[in-house]
Amino acid sequence: MASEVRAVARYVRMSPQKVRLVADQVRGMGAVDALAVLKHMPQAAARPMYKVIRSAVANAEENIGMDREDLYIAQVTVDGGPMMKRWRAGARGRYKKILKRSSHITVVLSEVEE
Repeated sequence: MASEVRAVARYVRMSPQKVRLVADQVRGMGAVDALAVLKHMPQAAARPMYKVIRSAVANAEENIGMDREDLYIAQVTVDGGPMMKRWRAGARGRYKKILKRSSHITVVLSEVEE
């Protein structure tokens, strides 16, 4: 059985919907390939995703002794974190809610079985 390694980034100040668009691009890729792709993506969500995958690769190498070339992204989940609730003045003395969303990103890497 191939062992799994995970890394989690919590309270990333970005909406989960935007982070999921980037997560869908790298799901199932090799870890090294995913890092190369994320490095050149224009989306702002690519930066925190890059950091989480890089952290998972480092965990695999240091703690378990896996080879980075054999790792692939087995699972990526982006869950909603807590929302900061703000308001902005609206017409006729009312106010409009602004929800500043945050995300929790979880990446699970596995070794390719030969």
